[in-house]
Amino acid sequence: MLSLLAVVLVGNFFIASAQLEEAKKAIAESNARYFQSFVKNDSSIFINSYAEDACILAPNAPLFCGRNDIAKFFRAGYQDYGLRNGKFITTKVYGDGKEYVTEEGIWQSINAKGELFDDGKFLVLWKKTSKGWKMYRDSFSSNRAPK
Repeated sequence: MLSLLAVVLVGNFFIASAQLEEAKKAIAESNARYFQSFVKNDSSIFINSYAEDACILAPNAPLFCGRNDIAKFFRAGYQDYGLRNGKFITTKVYGDGKEYVTEEGIWQSINAKGELFDDGKFLVLWKKTSKGWKMYRDSFSSNRAPK
């Protein structure tokens, strides 16, 4: 009986490990596409990174929830802040990869001149959807003092 329990536990460990690795791979692929939306001025790339019921929790701003608000957030980043590129650096991914995982990392924002104009840290709660892993809650803050 003890050996059967050990086999089940080891099997569950490998399944959870594989699910987490699948989530990490999907996150890396999504992060690689994310800033291309600003390079190409294509909000659909940005919007499709998020779950249908996603919310962006930006500092000093109200919640941006749902597709329309996320589109408004993209336009503000592109038009008002001059965001044209950037980078996510994932430092940790927490969870088992079944339904949700949390990504922790740092980000950099690049303007039209190719200059770094902002950087900070983030936590993203990812949700496994019928369309793959999507950002469900996106929270971030700058390392720079407000102007």
